[in-house]
Amino acid sequence: MAAPVLPPLTRRPARPAWALTLAALLTLGLVPGGPGAQAQTADTTAPVQDEAATLLADRIVLSGSNQLIAEGAVEIYYRSNRLTAARLVYDRETDQLTIDGPIRLIEPGQTGNILLADQAQLSRDLQNGILTGARMVMARELQLAAAKIRRQGGRYTTLTQVVASSCQICVTDETPLWEIRARKITHDAETRQLMFDGAQFRAMGVPLLYWPHLRMPDPTVERMTGFLRPTLRSTSSLGAGIKLPYFIELGKSADLTLEPYLSTSHTYTLGARYRRAFNAGTFSIEGAYSRDSVLPGEARGYLFADGTFDLPLDFTLGLQVRMTSDPSYLLNYDITGDDRLWSGLTLDRVRDDELIWLRAGNTHSIRDGESNATEPMLAGDLSWLQVFHPSGIGGEATLEWQFSALRRASDLTVDGPDDDTVPDGRDRVRASMIADWRRNWLLGGGILASTQAELATDVVQVTQDPAYPDTLLRSLPSVGVELRWPWVKTSGRAAHVIEPVAQLVWSGKTPADLPNEDSWLTEFDEGNLFSMSRFPGGDARERGARANLGLSWTRHDASGWSLGVTMGRVLHAEDLGQFTAGSGLAGKRSDWLLATHLSTGTGLIVSNRALFDDSFDVSREELRMAYAGDKYQIAAGYLWMETNPAEGRLVPTSELLLSTGWGWGTGWTGNFETRYDFTAERAAKAKLGLQYANECVTVDLSLSRRFTSSSSVKPETGVGISVQLAGFGAGTTTGAARRVCAR
Repeated sequence: MAAPVLPPLTRRPARPAWALTLAALLTLGLVPGGPGAQAQTADTTAPVQDEAATLLADRIVLSGSNQLIAEGAVEIYYRSNRLTAARLVYDRETDQLTIDGPIRLIEPGQTGNILLADQAQLSRDLQNGILTGARMVMARELQLAAAKIRRQGGRYTTLTQVVASSCQICVTDETPLWEIRARKITHDAETRQLMFDGAQFRAMGVPLLYWPHLRMPDPTVERMTGFLRPTLRSTSSLGAGIKLPYFIELGKSADLTLEPYLSTSHTYTLGARYRRAFNAGTFSIEGAYSRDSVLPGEARGYLFADGTFDLPLDFTLGLQVRMTSDPSYLLNYDITGDDRLWSGLTLDRVRDDELIWLRAGNTHSIRDGESNATEPMLAGDLSWLQVFHPSGIGGEATLEWQFSALRRASDLTVDGPDDDTVPDGRDRVRASMIADWRRNWLLGGGILASTQAELATDVVQVTQDPAYPDTLLRSLPSVGVELRWPWVKTSGRAAHVIEPVAQLVWSGKTPADLPNEDSWLTEFDEGNLFSMSRFPGGDARERGARANLGLSWTRHDASGWSLGVTMGRVLHAEDLGQFTAGSGLAGKRSDWLLATHLSTGTGLIVSNRALFDDSFDVSREELRMAYAGDKYQIAAGYLWMETNPAEGRLVPTSELLLSTGWGWGTGWTGNFETRYDFTAERAAKAKLGLQYANECVTVDLSLSRRFTSSSSVKPETGVGISVQLAGFGAGTTTGAARRVCAR
């Protein structure tokens, strides 16, 4: 949040040399008339060395033996406190300072409070006393204007007849956007809390709420037990309701948040989130228990847990749990749109020459029509990749060990009602070893040549599928050669790079077929155009002789923009029926791949990828655009894919994704998101958000609509609103610019 406007520090006129010398020698603790002598103070608890306070002024007068009078640009420095005033009188008998304003006292430490006053009566150490006509600014955010301020022991500051606000207050309009008026406010510097007595909340001068007693954190607090910002939410399924989270601090490394949610449709929900930080990791668990009108008489809820832990030998352990009572709960309560919930463990280690990765767990699907009994929901995968640089043959070699296991809950050995051609109870375990070697050579004329060899060996055990024997062994050798010939030309303000690439690969074409569980969906793009295999998993590997051909052109302009175009295709010596129609790789000749990427220096990025055959019939089209400006941001994507029953796509896919954000100079910002399905001729979802933020308040308003429906989820409309006041807690800063007062 922007800091309150404080009176500027003005340059003080130069003092006479004698005044500067006297001010440097005199301190408030000196015995008048005895330069260099230090006054002694009594302490009934323990002897403490008294610190001298430095006094600077344009004119200093010693009146008798009991008073010191300083006038003209008075400054006091004591234990990092700094006080400025017009006139100061120190009485040695009472050990009190009588100060005439304008007074400005800047405190040290975490709070950094600033006190402004007309008059003050303070102790010599500035820690006790009374300030009248005073104003207190906390952390340059929260302003408290009071008739009187009393300081006690350097810890408690009590303000009477107070007006508190973090809003800009203009001379032409002295009513802030919001304010809290109170009979008394006590600030505890040790606990960093503000205690209000007789507090009244006003918006634009209109009283709205009254609290006899109210406790709030000061602007420096990051974590403290208490209520968090409430949220009003209304949906077509749950009605209007309110969320009121309560934060509980459980030490420096743990906390608990309880969030009751009540709505008009007899909805009673209690949510909770527990977080804990360790020296070597973090852990969090959240969930909710609900009784509502969506499923009357039934207990509903969810449970999520996440953890990350550092283990010896550079390993990292991850934990994730995702559970829900029914398919519609997560959408009804706007928790997540995920429709496949994975729970399990991950383990990984990444080094310069090694990668170890493990993932094991169970997936629970809440998709309409997808069975958790006939899909391989229990799965585990392990990969161990090592990199070598053999001295004898040169180049780089990799050795990868893979282990993959899939299990279905069903025990059926035939395909059931899902009609996916896979026995409903088939289980599979695969162990693989992939050895790869690659070396590059620089030939004459700038041609870069490389050779690559690979041997993939798989051992597979299959159960509950009569189409396969219990154990299968497959070994697939592959060799390849690649030529790249980059051409570079510089003309004026631009540099052009043209690079033709030809890659010839031979692989065995008659290895044993394995049950395909992880390579159903293949994508053909510029990232795998020159790969040894375009299958995403290890159950299927690309076979036969083929040529991967491509040509790229890139233009780099001196003004900061660049344009890149890549075009290519794959030619197979034989059609082995490895790829499905619609993948772009079926037949002896693949579809043409055309990829374009444009990046400007003004924040615009456009990329397009298209697959089309020799007749220019498009099988896949993907367009992405993003622009990030100072006031406007937009991200859009369009996807078209033709029908492909082998991939479960019975109708063409034609979808538009749009996300925008914009801002106005008056503190208003907005965003809009939607996904439109052209095949179904309807929007899948839409969301509109508006926010107003200034130096003292943030108001968020959201409107959402989900149009899709299923047997368990109905279309739903939701409205939400939340208000956050700045100045109470360190996390409440809005970041918005301070409003400017009209002249």
